[in-house]
Amino acid sequence: MPLIEVHDIQKAYAGRTVVDGVSFGVEEGEIFGILGPNGAGKTTTVECVEGLRVPDAGRVRVAGLDPVADHDRLTRILGAQLQESELPAKLTVREALELYAAFYPDPADWRELAERLRLTDKLDSRFGKLSGGQKQRLFIALGLVGNPKVVVLDELTTGLDPRARRDTWELIEDVRDRGVTVLLVTHFMEEAQRLCDRIAVIDKGRVAALDSPAGLISRAANSTVMSFTPSAPLDESALAALPAVTSVQQRDGRYTLNGTDETVDAAITLLARHHITAHQLRVADATLDDAFLDLTGATA
Repeated sequence: MPLIEVHDIQKAYAGRTVVDGVSFGVEEGEIFGILGPNGAGKTTTVECVEGLRVPDAGRVRVAGLDPVADHDRLTRILGAQLQESELPAKLTVREALELYAAFYPDPADWRELAERLRLTDKLDSRFGKLSGGQKQRLFIALGLVGNPKVVVLDELTTGLDPRARRDTWELIEDVRDRGVTVLLVTHFMEEAQRLCDRIAVIDKGRVAALDSPAGLISRAANSTVMSFTPSAPLDESALAALPAVTSVQQRDGRYTLNGTDETVDAAITLLARHHITAHQLRVADATLDDAFLDLTGATA
């Protein structure tokens, strides 16, 4: 049985449906990602998992607990880093970590968390004086300080610089390796591709796809992208007629072809036949971003 069960939940605000029959299960010890355009219903879905929202219909269970009816019991095993949070401006980082640790019978070592999240030199700083990235790192620490069995992370690394983002990814991988189940909402494709075992793509309140990152990428219409600058003029219509090609773009004399491996082979044969050299040839596989665009027609 999945550790997190979401079955056919629905939620509407002022007559507008924002979650419309979402279902998925999260296995114990996996990092499960939720992707979707802005307004797709991602945050409302995870707030139902956390017990912060009551679905209008459907069923949610976390470790067998009803997030609403069993909320007190759920808070002992579930940690959360919300998309938007605040603390009293005069509260120091040390006081916040000590306070949250005191809520739990067996908390994590908050000093270790502070070190991993590069907050040690900010322990005596007041919350109101922290930068946006520092606040984000503090909320991640507060979500993990209770040694949760499940942690929900909504926009985990928004506002973090590249180094802090990668440090945080390593921390989340360590947390998963210790057996914690992670439900991750993100719009960073690189983050989802690196961290997630499986991903649900939510679009217009429904699950548009659910698969591993590799499985989602394999669904991309353009599985291979080839780009090059030809050594001599080239007939664009000949490129457009290549097998499995889906688009041909030319900019400043450089061509980009979207298609498959068959397209690449045929393009190289075509160039060789006309004694044309492909300068700065690049061939790349599709990315999770490509798959996302194909599934939703939007950006994250």
